[in-house]
Amino acid sequence: MTGTDPTGAAGGPAAPPRTPLLAIHEAAGAQLIDFAGWQMPVRYGSDLAEHEAVRERAGLFDLSHMAELRVSGPDAAALLDHALAGRLSALEPWQAKYSLLLAEHGGIIDDLIVYRTGDTEFLVVANASNRHAVLDALRSRAAGFDAEIIDETEQTALIAVQGPASLAIVERLGLESEPLEGLRYYRSLPGVFEGEDVLIARTGYTGEDGFELYIAAHAAEDLWRAILLAGEEHGLTLCGLAARDTLRLEAGMPLYGNELSLDVLPTQVGLGRVVALKTKGDFVGRAAIEAGPAAEAPVLVGLTAEGRRAPRAGYPVLDGDLVVGAVTSGALSPTLGHPIAMALVEPGSATSDSLSVDVRGTRLPAVTTQLPFYKREASA
Repeated sequence: MTGTDPTGAAGGPAAPPRTPLLAIHEAAGAQLIDFAGWQMPVRYGSDLAEHEAVRERAGLFDLSHMAELRVSGPDAAALLDHALAGRLSALEPWQAKYSLLLAEHGGIIDDLIVYRTGDTEFLVVANASNRHAVLDALRSRAAGFDAEIIDETEQTALIAVQGPASLAIVERLGLESEPLEGLRYYRSLPGVFEGEDVLIARTGYTGEDGFELYIAAHAAEDLWRAILLAGEEHGLTLCGLAARDTLRLEAGMPLYGNELSLDVLPTQVGLGRVVALKTKGDFVGRAAIEAGPAAEAPVLVGLTAEGRRAPRAGYPVLDGDLVVGAVTSGALSPTLGHPIAMALVEPGSATSDSLSVDVRGTRLPAVTTQLPFYKREASA
């Protein structure tokens, strides 16, 4: 098993990783932030305009900070069944699956996407902030399995096109692949762009139709420019991480570090369905999942409110005069026009009609709401 050398050429600490599209973002006037050690665009102009572009037309995202780990070998499927909460051996070639990497005590180390790219090869895509935790856990759990784990993060670019016009835009790229129109959600295809291999995945984190394209880092600028050209007549808009966050919140998608952490079990956050208790044998964390969380463990709820004041992560949630939890993610929804939030609250208050959020000293009455807050209309 091999991975990225943690030291620089001179033996000192390695330079921070850089998205291969950094120069393009700087030229486009993006506001950059440090995100898990990567300089990433948080916005190019207006968060609202970028959010609306994805809901109404299409948005273009650089997601090259995400971690790409290649797992291959005769025991690759068996290793992932042991290491992750899902039954990855059941994946068909080019199928993708959302899964969880659990600790022995059942807490969530990371949530991730797994693509089966061959009979004995898988691509595991993890959150940037958990790259090394996932890599270390997989390598530790690989003992006794004939499988290799290679960290390809810094050699890989990930570019996403999201929104109703995404299919029309990606089809105009001239990718050498099978037709994209029939590609189902959470499926992928191998393709070629200007001589470079590209993994074309119909996946995303926005609640809209879209594609995520994995390509060698050295080819990223050419692909980015080709997408911009293909998207001109469709109103394609450059989008940063701020818009991606409000899009995923509206879609009720959890974010690691907010809704997900080592301190919560999947059932507390509505992800019990992701754990394959009935369809596979032992895996790391199984005993803790079977035992379940403590009776008083908080559960995730959706909250909506009126007005324009947005609940933010960390704001207290009250049931009457008692603090019963805290907001994990919140915003004034650009699409719905009112405040929305996800919060972890005491189970006895999950269906209470007396909830409110303390927004900087002001009580904001809140109503529990089934997730997601927003769901796109099915294609005709």
